[in-house]
Amino acid sequence: GMYYVCRLSLNVVKKPIVEEGIFSETELGIIGSVLFFTYAIGKFTNGFMADRSNINRFMSTGLLITSLVNLALGFTNSFILFAVLWGISGWFQSMGAASCVVGLSRWFDDKERGSFYGFWSASHNIGEALTFIIVASIVSALGWRYGFWGAGLLGLLGTLIIWNFFHDSPESKGLPSNIKKVQTTENTADYNEAQKQVLLMPAIWILALSSAFMYISRYAVNSWGVFYLEAQKGYSTLDASFIISVNSVCGIVGTAFSGYISDKLFNGRRNIPALIFGLLNVGALSIFLLVPGVHYWLDVIAMIMFGLGIGVLLCFLGGLMAVDIAPRNASGAALGVVGIASYVGAGIQDVMSGILIEGNKTIVDGQDVYDFTAINYFWIGAALLSVICALLVWNAKASRE
Repeated sequence: GMYYVCRLSLNVVKKPIVEEGIFSETELGIIGSVLFFTYAIGKFTNGFMADRSNINRFMSTGLLITSLVNLALGFTNSFILFAVLWGISGWFQSMGAASCVVGLSRWFDDKERGSFYGFWSASHNIGEALTFIIVASIVSALGWRYGFWGAGLLGLLGTLIIWNFFHDSPESKGLPSNIKKVQTTENTADYNEAQKQVLLMPAIWILALSSAFMYISRYAVNSWGVFYLEAQKGYSTLDASFIISVNSVCGIVGTAFSGYISDKLFNGRRNIPALIFGLLNVGALSIFLLVPGVHYWLDVIAMIMFGLGIGVLLCFLGGLMAVDIAPRNASGAALGVVGIASYVGAGIQDVMSGILIEGNKTIVDGQDVYDFTAINYFWIGAALLSVICALLVWNAKASRE
């Protein structure tokens, strides 16, 4: 959760930065995309490194660096330096999820890991809620620079929590291990063959594309939702951030109950709830973007729907459906393919959104006036394409030995 606070701080301060003339909308889009691209690569490589690391040191180092970057950004006006620092933060951000997944594998066996995994999956929603409430409050009261400084200080607090309470393995506490230490050459060969099989499965790549489109809609709201509400509907930074934070809180519910929904209501089939909540995502964005005028509670309802939909889709399209059809000994490879595609999609979204927003801006009586028509098509269209791609693998079969 603290990782996400340091990662989403930029999303709260975009409007004040533009108003002060520090960066343009296009420049902010480029800066945001740099983090996604470095994060996408780091998520893959740092996953391998985390398996071989002391995860206490690995995770605390990642959060320490990204916290220090946030503190430094509060003093930065240079576009190039800002983009470089944000890219560095993206790389170290990818240490968080990798460390957590390795920790879950080291501490919990197959029978109980799923429950703890579901609980852990709510971390991004918790981080988003903290960002859109605490950091937004700081920005409203003190300005955008203090938003970065506040996020950095929260990150340093998180670093201390990790360092003191996140233990590397059961052995580090003198407890029995859940890890199988022995891996034969034959097992290594099977592992390599399974990974190749994943890379040759069209269904995995289609799911990765579906997740990429879903991430475009997800980060469209998280990255530009506050800006949209301020520029299009005239909300204050605090009110806009509160409305966007509603989706993060509701996402916790969607994430926590996603497994229960598919297991108990649909006999383990993910495609039916993926369709239902995918359409819910499309509907939520349509209400949020296409209903003219200021309707506070309607915007809140749209974010409730959006949060529930994205919460479920993050579990299903973000990895679980790919893991379901991948060989058992190549789950990590399946997650890697989906993860890279997802964050490349998120990065492309930030660039395109920044370009489309600035390209449709006019100045009337000295005031910036935005036409979000192109953005509406882009964001809602991505959500719809995600649903269509998921439908293409409706009957995909599991690949098991």
